[in-house]
Amino acid sequence: MHVTRRQFFKVCGAGLSGSSIALMGFSPTAALAEVRTFKLARATETRNMCPYCSVSCGVLIYTMGDKSKNAKADIIHIEGDPDNPVNRGTLCPKGAGLLDMVKSANRLKYPEVREPGSSEWKRISWDDAVTRIATHMKKDRDANFIEKNTDGVTVNRWNTTGFLASSAAGNEIGYLTHKILRSLGNVAFDTQARI
Repeated sequence: MHVTRRQFFKVCGAGLSGSSIALMGFSPTAALAEVRTFKLARATETRNMCPYCSVSCGVLIYTMGDKSKNAKADIIHIEGDPDNPVNRGTLCPKGAGLLDMVKSANRLKYPEVREPGSSEWKRISWDDAVTRIATHMKKDRDANFIEKNTDGVTVNRWNTTGFLASSAAGNEIGYLTHKILRSLGNVAFDTQARI
């Protein structure tokens, strides 16, 4: 295509004039931007804490599901909470992968037990799991409780069972867990935050 000098100046002048008029507000029609629906606009937002460590970073969990029809909510997105004073919207690599943990096919959703001598895990109910744990704890405590040491001083110790508490629990739950275990004489008590 061959453009003469005169044609070049006409095109440049027309473009400059048109853009100048539009910038001064003389646009023939209002310019409308096309707005797309944001993927989280219809989702329900829930604030929570990351379960991995004791830092207690805030997360926003977005779910989809019709509550009026009792449809089960499905988590579609998890991100850091910008209003949380601890993390201000940022997450570590483990926290950023929370959605993968929730959606993992390997995630346990019910208690399982492997009986002595067996190589298979079998599913049990929550009531059975709590009963089995309480039974084993009582049996071990009755067999290994130390009331007095060699000098005859009352110590009330239970050294053979340890307990690992969750660091994602609140202060009240942590306080109650600590008091109950110490009242049983448990010495080996720690929290996930130190791992």
